[in-house]
Formats: sequence, C-alpha cells, structure tokens
Amino acid sequence: MLAKGPLRWVLWDVKDTLMEVLGSAGKQYCKEAEKLGLSLCHAEVDAAFERVYRDYSCRYPNYGKSQGLTGQTWWMKVVKDTLSQCRVQDPMVLNTVANNAYWNFRNATNWKIYPDAKPALERCSSLGLKLGVVSNFDDRLEEVLRSCGLLSYFSFVISSEEAGVAKPSPDIFVQALQRCGTSADNVAHVGDHFVNDYLASGSAGIHGILLDRHNKYKEAEVPQEQRIVSLEELPSRLQQIMHQ
Repeated sequence: MLAKGPLRWVLWDVKDTLMEVLGSAGKQYCKEAEKLGLSLCHAEVDAAFERVYRDYSCRYPNYGKSQGLTGQTWWMKVVKDTLSQCRVQDPMVLNTVANNAYWNFRNATNWKIYPDAKPALERCSSLGLKLGVVSNFDDRLEEVLRSCGLLSYFSFVISSEEAGVAKPSPDIFVQALQRCGTSADNVAHVGDHFVNDYLASGSAGIHGILLDRHNKYKEAEVPQEQRIVSLEELPSRLQQIMHQ
C-alpha cells in the first residue's frame, strides 16, 4: 500500500528510540581498563561519568563543534576525566582506554537494538514511506547503524555533529526537510525525548510522535494520537496521519 495524503517521510531519533547502550558507558570503560590490569568499581565509574557527561554537555554542547572540538576529542576528554575522578592518573592508561572506548562504540556489541525496532522500520517502509535519521549523535552514527544492521533502512542520516546544530534547535529539522525535498506537513518524526523530539519537531511543523516506553507522560501533556509506548503502534498512527 502506498502512502496516501500528505505523509511521505518518517524521521527517526536513534539512541533510546531504536537502540540503547548495552549495560552502561561506565561499565564499558571498566572493561577497557581491565584489559590494562585495572580493576575499577562500576558504580563509581558510572557516577563519575554522569557528572562529567553533564558538565561537558553544558560547557561544550553538541560535542564542542562550535568551540573547535570534534566528537572524538570530546568523547576522549569525557572518558579521561571520568577515569581521573576514579583515581586513574597514568596518561598512557587514560589515552588507551579513551581511544579504545571511542572506537569500540561503533560496534554492535556495545548496543542493544530494541525488539520492536526492525519490525517497525520494515512496516513503515512497506507503507511506501521513506525514512531518515535526525539524531543528537557524533559522526560515528552511520557506522553504528551499519554495524547494527539498520543503515540500509534509511535514505539519509543526519547527526548533530555533522549538522553543526543539535535538537531541539529547529535548524537541524530544516536541514532534514531539505534532504527530504518536501514540506514539513509531509513528514513525521518519532523519538523518545519530550523536548528534543516531540516538541522540537512539532515546532518545525512536522508531525511529532513521542515514544513513551515508560509511560511518563499523560494525555494532558501529549495527545493520545501523538504518543506511543512501543514502536509496534507506530505504523497504525502513521496510517491515521496518511488518511487525514
């Protein structure tokens, strides 16, 4: 069945929509440290990572691109500062763990694909809809999607590092609409973040659909027809838009 009505494209968030980090970033850093003979407390590293990640996200938003950093530089600084807070001081150890962790996160072994992800992508494609990615992610995004067997579903992939701007800025959605070659009312966007995905896409005129896996939002905040708790529900919601 081909798409009818205005809808032609579906844009997708990636992290915590299609997949999530397997375990935690802190646990992955501990694994790399163990290869060098260090035994670190997972909980301590996780707590340090949360502090450092928040700090860097505030001081150097979107991987510090506007401040002259790259995603790789940003992440390696995050890893090294995380381990430094856990009393790891050897520069060789810090550099080795940071470098290995950065490159290893390209691989599917560090990610868990949600069971409803591939069936939803296949079903949306079968409806005649074209698919694209708009995600707050660094330049490893295409490699991650390829490794996880998801890249072939998408006509284009836009990471915030590549775009030079991150959600919730409408500018990243403007770039996506240019890639779609159509107007906003022909496009839907699905993601798990209330502000970055649902509100931001809606403010750009796109049909925003919130993936609320943990039932955090009430209908007063998000209309029922714009909220799903599983990607299994997405095709039927898109069909409702298609037949409006």
